[in-house]
Parts: sequence; structure tokens; C-alpha cells
Amino acid sequence: MQRNNNRGAAELRPFEITANYLKNPEGSVLMTLGATKVICSVSVEDSQPPFLRGTEKGWISAEYSMLPRATKERTRREATKGRQTGRTIEIQRLIGRALRAVVDLEKLGPRSLVADCDVIQADGGTRTASITGAFFALKLALAKLVANKVLPENPLKDDLAAISVGILPEIGPVLDLEASEDQQALVDMNIVMTGQGEFIELQGTGEEATFSGSQLNELLYLGTKGIEQLITAQRYQFDKLQHPYDTSDLSQNTVVIATRNAGKASEFKAMFATDGLQVKTLNDFPDLPEIEETGKTFEENARLKADTIARVLNLPVLADDSGLQVAALHGRPGIYSARYAGDHNDAANNAKLLYELTGVPKEKRNATFHTTLVFAKPNQPENDLVVDGEVNGYILGIPRGDNGFGYDPLFLVPELDKSLAELTADEKNKISHRGNALRNLEKVWRDWLK
Repeated sequence: MQRNNNRGAAELRPFEITANYLKNPEGSVLMTLGATKVICSVSVEDSQPPFLRGTEKGWISAEYSMLPRATKERTRREATKGRQTGRTIEIQRLIGRALRAVVDLEKLGPRSLVADCDVIQADGGTRTASITGAFFALKLALAKLVANKVLPENPLKDDLAAISVGILPEIGPVLDLEASEDQQALVDMNIVMTGQGEFIELQGTGEEATFSGSQLNELLYLGTKGIEQLITAQRYQFDKLQHPYDTSDLSQNTVVIATRNAGKASEFKAMFATDGLQVKTLNDFPDLPEIEETGKTFEENARLKADTIARVLNLPVLADDSGLQVAALHGRPGIYSARYAGDHNDAANNAKLLYELTGVPKEKRNATFHTTLVFAKPNQPENDLVVDGEVNGYILGIPRGDNGFGYDPLFLVPELDKSLAELTADEKNKISHRGNALRNLEKVWRDWLK
């Protein structure tokens, strides 16, 4: 007897972990193991099971299903039968137990994570592929919770994977059974292990056969080696996702300005150039996705950009968030300044601002331009350097000046009796919110960057 594709006894089928396969879940994976394909996703819910209510402990559970044509012949959906089969219940409990074994549930806090494993094509090893894929989706979800500051630290204790082993007639112990082998196996075993080589679960049975202690040891050896390969691949891919750009060839004296605006970048470059620092911008990393500004303050948004990009690029990153705060509008537009009337349209933003200030007298049209700068080192959000800068003025009733951008034509600086758009670039830099923030940064960044 020979294995399909002349596969060796200790050889895994070709496998692939496709991360972020789905858009909506906090973590998702398409796990491919040979012809077996499982979509695994992890969702975060701000709730606890009844037996944990009133505690700070979290929980992880799993749901497993197989699509009707995942197999050669169509099987009815369990929903149409009105109940789950015993096999389904057993597998989803196994997945949940495995995931809980490598997570500190106390550090997870009062929330639940649900792993959904949907087999879209079955050719053996669906439960072990589900565990391996669900773990990677879990790892992605937990990393996202930490990055978004939902969790102060990652509760993950170790890595995790699973694989099947068995004993085939005429061949003996083998690794990773496909469906045709599973049907012929004298012994079938599923192994779940951690990255430190500790067992979480062993499920082994003889099919009208027995197996010896030496055979069991050989099965465990094969399973351990297979799981080591899977976990090595998980770790490599996770690291690539966290650091998709290889910046190792850049000078240690490199900092990144989190902007694609050449004008804004030039202001920062001038400050760092005197100290011999090499300055890069987001234009040097064109494939880097836009960071969604989900914060409620200028500082939260600036931190989000700086910390995320610093982690991805493994370089120090300086980010800013700026906006106009109008007292008569209770601080609006604030963090929404750039998109106040829609998608970053200066003319529309100015028109909306003037409309909302209709009838408001000059003495009550006072406003403040605010900038928050955040300097972040890779994976050290607790050490972020934060500085602010402001300029006070009034909102005009009619735009004045042709320079600048954004709300500059409407922002009157009373000491100069000019709008920001009537100032030269040098004049504006001496009194602007960003200029003031830069001067505050100039005082402290060298000691911080050491």
C-alpha cells in the first residue's frame, strides 16, 4: 500500500493559512490542509455566559458545522433536522477546550470570544484543521484587541495546533490522514498540542484493532513533529502580518512621519535634519493601509496612528491629529474637521461652518486650532511622547486670503488682524498650532528618542 502522491509516513499534506479571509470578524482564516478547507472566524462579544456573570473572567466557545456539499454527497443541514449531531457537539466542545487552554481567561476580562469553524470541503482532518485555523483567528483577534487598547495586555499564553495520526495496513504509523486513509486506518488519533510541546488533548481509538505502547510513542512522535511544522508556519505568518515591511536595511537613525502630505512632512524633516536623522513618510510605504481614526479625541487618534504604524514598520513614528474647535458649536468640528461636510472637501467644510454660525455675533465666534503630536516607539505604547500646540482666534464671516488650506481663510488671528490664509508660510509657522506643537516637541524629543 502506498500513500496518495507518494507522501511519506511523516509528511504533512500541503497546507496554507490565509489570514483575514473575511472582512467583518475580529480574526478570520481560511485553513487549507490538503483538500480540506475550513473557514475559521473569531468574534468578540461584550457578554459572558450565565455562570460567569458578576466576575471579571472571560470565556471562549466554538461552533462547528459542515456545509451540505463539503462531502462527495450532499448532507442535510443540521438546522433543517432541528438538532445538532453528537459528532458536531463533540467537535465544537473540543475546539473550545483547546482554545481556552492557551488563554488567560482572567486577563481576557468580562467578554466572550466565539470561534466559528465552517467546513467548506472535507477530505479528512476537519476537526484538527478547525482547531489550527481557529487558533490563528483567535491570535489575530486578541492582537487587534490589544492594538485597539481594549485589552491592556495580550492574554495569550502559548501557541496551539492540532493534527491527526494513525496506523495504516501495510504501512504502519503515519501523519495527517486524508479521508480515504481514515476509512482504512487500524488506529486513528487526534493530537492537540501547545507551542511548548505540552498536550491539550489526545483522542485515539483502535478500529477493530489494538496498538502497542511503542506504536503509541511513534504516533505521538509523528504528531509532535507535524504540529511543530504547523506552529512554525503560524508564527512566521503572524510575524509577517505584524511587520509586513522589512525595514532592517534602514538606518537606526530613521524616523517615520505618518503623513502623505509633502508640505506637512517638510516641516518635520527640517527639525530632524539638524540631528542627522533620516526621515521617511507614508509615501515611502505605499502599500501601508490607511489607519481608521476611531478615537474620540485628538490624542487618541494620533496615538492610534503612531502606535499602529510603529508596530508594523518596527520604527519610531511621529503622527499628528489636528482640528478646529469653535466655542459657539460646542467644540465642533473638532476631530471631524477634515471631513466635516463629507470627504475632505475644504470648500464644503467652510460652507458648512459658515452656515452653522449664521447669526452668531463676532464676539462669540472665538475658536481654537489644536494639534496633538504623538511620537511612538515600536511596541511601547506606554512610552508615547505626547505634545500639543494651539492658536486662538475668531471665525470670519467671509473668507480672506489665498494661502494655506482647510479653514485657514476663515480663521482670523486678532493680534495680526489677518487670516491664516493671508500669512506667508514663515509667518504662519511662527504662530500656528502645528508650529507651536513642533516647538514644544523640539524641547523634549531628543531625550525621549535616546
